[in-house]
Amino acid sequence: MKKITLLFFCLSVLATSCKKDDIIYDVNQVNATSYNANKNKLKTISQYISILYANLFQKALSANELVEITNCIESIGDKEVAHEIILSNFMNKSGVTIPSDSLMRTDVNAFIEQTYKRFYVRDLTEAEREFFLNFFVSHPDVSVEMVYSAFSLSNEYQFY
Repeated sequence: MKKITLLFFCLSVLATSCKKDDIIYDVNQVNATSYNANKNKLKTISQYISILYANLFQKALSANELVEITNCIESIGDKEVAHEIILSNFMNKSGVTIPSDSLMRTDVNAFIEQTYKRFYVRDLTEAEREFFLNFFVSHPDVSVEMVYSAFSLSNEYQFY
């Protein structure tokens, strides 16, 4: 009888000690999306050229120039190389509206914000802000033209 009582006692101790208490944490659900989550459509060649021209010159590209540049890009097999060539030609034309390097260095934070809004049509994240602030400090020879080129050739700029 003692053995049965002892066995019953051990089973009851095991049953109560193995019982799992559900812990509930009061955490608010947050729906987080990527900074470019809604940009999932690739720009056509005409869209890319028109938007790039508008970003650099702050005016619209004529229809004749658009057709000519589109035909040029379509004739080149590597689209990235074609985009680099078009961008280089745009940067070498007169009338490009870009701030001076000294103005960029005067207020790097404002320059970064304006560049994100100009090219990506969105606000920058704090991580992006910190990256660029540190980047400009560690790379004093970076020019506005280099930054604009990097933004206009980036993957995010290829989508809308």
